[in-house]
Amino acid sequence: MKKITLILFFFVAISFAFAQQETSISGKVIDSKTQQPLASVVVTIQNTNLMQLTTVDGKFRFDTVSAGSQLVLFHSQGYKDVLFSVEIIAGQILDLDTILLEEDQTSEQQTGLIALSESDLSDDNSGSESTSGLLQSSKDAFQQAAAFNWGQARFRIRGLDSEQSTTMINGVSMNKLYDGRPQWGDWGGLNDALRNQEFSIGTAPSDYTFGGILGTQEINTRASIYRPGTRISFSGTNTNYSWRMMGTYASGMNARGWAFVVSAGKRWAQEGYFEGTNYDANSAFISVEKKLNENHSLNVTAFYTPNSRGKNSPNTTEVSQLTNGKYNSYWGFQGGNKRNSRMKTIEEPIVMLNHYFKINDHTNLNSSLMYQFGKIGNSNIDYQNANSPDPTYYRKLPSYYSSHYDSDNGEFSGEFTPDLENAEKSKVLFSANQQIDWNAMYQANQNPILNTNGTILGYEPSKSKYVLYEDRTDDKTIVATSTFNTQLTENVILNAGGSFKNLKSHNYQKLLDLLGGAYFEDIDGFYNGNQSQSDLNNPNRQVVVGDEYGYNYNYVANTLDAFTQFKFSYNKVDFYLAQSFSNTNYQREGLYKNGIYETNSFGKSEKATFENFGFKGGLTYKISGRQLLIFNGSHLTKAPTIRNTFPNSRLNNRIVDDLESENISSLDASYSYRSPKFKARLTAFYTLIKNATQTSFFYAEGIFDDGAGYNNTSAFVSQTLTHLNKKNLGAELSLEYQINPTLKTTFSAAFGEYTFDSNPNVMVTNDAEASIENTNPVFDFGTAALKNYKQPGSPQQAYSLGIEYRDPKFWWIGVNINYLENSYIDVSPIARTDHFFINPASGFPFPEATEERAKELLQQEKFSPATLLNIVGGKSWRVFGKYLGLFASINNVLDVTYKTGGYEQARNANFRQRNQDVSSGTPSFGNKYFYGYGRTYFVNLSINL
Repeated sequence: MKKITLILFFFVAISFAFAQQETSISGKVIDSKTQQPLASVVVTIQNTNLMQLTTVDGKFRFDTVSAGSQLVLFHSQGYKDVLFSVEIIAGQILDLDTILLEEDQTSEQQTGLIALSESDLSDDNSGSESTSGLLQSSKDAFQQAAAFNWGQARFRIRGLDSEQSTTMINGVSMNKLYDGRPQWGDWGGLNDALRNQEFSIGTAPSDYTFGGILGTQEINTRASIYRPGTRISFSGTNTNYSWRMMGTYASGMNARGWAFVVSAGKRWAQEGYFEGTNYDANSAFISVEKKLNENHSLNVTAFYTPNSRGKNSPNTTEVSQLTNGKYNSYWGFQGGNKRNSRMKTIEEPIVMLNHYFKINDHTNLNSSLMYQFGKIGNSNIDYQNANSPDPTYYRKLPSYYSSHYDSDNGEFSGEFTPDLENAEKSKVLFSANQQIDWNAMYQANQNPILNTNGTILGYEPSKSKYVLYEDRTDDKTIVATSTFNTQLTENVILNAGGSFKNLKSHNYQKLLDLLGGAYFEDIDGFYNGNQSQSDLNNPNRQVVVGDEYGYNYNYVANTLDAFTQFKFSYNKVDFYLAQSFSNTNYQREGLYKNGIYETNSFGKSEKATFENFGFKGGLTYKISGRQLLIFNGSHLTKAPTIRNTFPNSRLNNRIVDDLESENISSLDASYSYRSPKFKARLTAFYTLIKNATQTSFFYAEGIFDDGAGYNNTSAFVSQTLTHLNKKNLGAELSLEYQINPTLKTTFSAAFGEYTFDSNPNVMVTNDAEASIENTNPVFDFGTAALKNYKQPGSPQQAYSLGIEYRDPKFWWIGVNINYLENSYIDVSPIARTDHFFINPASGFPFPEATEERAKELLQQEKFSPATLLNIVGGKSWRVFGKYLGLFASINNVLDVTYKTGGYEQARNANFRQRNQDVSSGTPSFGNKYFYGYGRTYFVNLSINL
């Protein structure tokens, strides 16, 4: 490695023969309102390797600045960046005197930003959120538009999910091993305590980790770096929550070498934007640092943010037309109060110990030890020998009688015979019963007490037909990391690090409420005999509140990863080279002997082990002090997540057949121009993800032939896609122009083409086909014709035009108009296989099936574009020596209704069923949609003491 470094150093050095004459530059940085000096402000001579932090009295000085035109950038968390253009004259000292930094109130936008994706609102018990990462205030107009203006429409930077980014706190990756995504709820409501952040976008280098292809976000909670003081804020909004209060105090480092930070907050809503979505969240944070000596410092950080929120349902067009845009089928009245059946609860405390070791002026070794524990639960209603409590169950809707359904056998009929009379009756009945009927479930769980003449005297609990349960995950995670940074020479920096993570995850079904009943049977009512038993080791159990039932298993996972990175910096060229290695293993341990899978559900599975490598590099060519050309590239392999390793983990130990690591390649090229008045960036990017694996669950009809004929071919199945490729290419544009000292305009654009780039293999598991002789009832459906279909989940084109006015008297207002288009539905892969055309009863193609009609039925739905107008503003005052700040925003001012995502229901899994359903004009199993917020507001009042 030393030889390689020397060769690279020599190769670059020979292109620079003469040094320019040098001089010095100095100044002092202060707060524009308090007039107090600001310490630890990052001062950089742009496009050079010169960087300093201001001293405690706000001063800085560079003694070796090249003569000529230079750009000096001042950056500090919570303040607006300041960029000065200066002319350096050889042999002369340039004193910039006093530099004023103004507090950046746009950072309050982050606290009002609610960006949950469709999968965050689903029933998946992953415990993490797929919202695209890096949703923070960043350096250019594009990043801010992506976070604050497009985030409400679920925009994803470069079309990538948050599992392709790395979120770190004190050098520890917070991405979950289950699905690779960070769980934002673990530190929600701690905005003030987590303001110290560093970002790298795309595959740009990070000092802390190799990172993902979307970028790296590092949050630092070291107590001594916080600006001393107290901040209290009060907020009101009409999004997920209604009210919020936060308070934070930072002591600064005292004479004895101690520093501490404490923060606490509360967020609450009786009902959020959508009906029945209650919200309750608390947050507490503490960070304590002890400076042992000039070289060693210890820091302990702990935070706990218990929170729960009611989910909102995706709805078909039929349901939305019968109700309204805020309709949510998951709640109902109980005792005069709204009760949501689908609650997500997160309680995962985190404790960290950090050791900061300054070996010398050029070398640091920082180590971390983290322990995280707690629970994540997603509640739902379970029922046996009873009708579905879902008010939008297809049999309760008018379309059941008008979509070619035969009401006698519940199957699609061969001829169109709509029952309009019953359809109208169903419409009236649904209008009167749009919500869950909790009282009816309580009554169903109780038997009447009769006297001798048959009069009902009261009710007594009986075997519950309906219960409330939660899919529960109890995780215990231990992480140890260490990062080494050293400046090898004036031009070469080495970053290296390693990390070990151990996870034990207990997953089970927990009974929360018997709903007035006495007990619940731990069986699966869809099966008979042994197959109905959840645990053959303890058959025929009667479970009560607090008991585990249904499924019960552990995951054990270990990861070991390491990286090295060399950064080279010269007058005209900077470049870097980085490499990584990781070893990952997963194992499932079944705690129940499931009756469907007697031989491979109880005990430990085989270990799934993966070894992966990554390489990346980049180059920055400095055309001038203002212009840069930037190139980045990476190639890496990545282990599949736990979620996609065990396709039927609730019931058995099976591992996906021929499972492979993902193969990821990424390239981007940028042109950047920065001057005090005008800033611009144009980036082109290309990403190819190969061999991805994806698992999902759904109820399908008409895909299996069990020998009993067409009417008995329905099943609840798990579907696994393998060899799925994704291709993302596009461009980003960011423009910012300071028209005059008070007026600025910005323009941002994202243009992408995000498609599936292969026809993946489709494997379907049908539990109903399992037996002692057939322990692996997996059916190969061949390939799904997904190539060139669009990836769902994000607008693929977005544009933003904004103008902002900042008055010298510390008030400002900004307006943004945004246009988002090319969002698509999530298609059903099983409907794109050859089985779509096969009649499962006969094994032969449907005679009425034609390619032309199939093309119409399988065309991917494209959502209508959305135009969103946003207004933000703020004002600050000095009152009795204290500073008050007011921030307000109104999003979607025009109250536009738009779809943010959705999915095709996979229930109509063959041509005849889908054709008849769609042809009716009132499909029972139409696409389900998620909708964005209408007009929303956010107001925040902060007090700095």
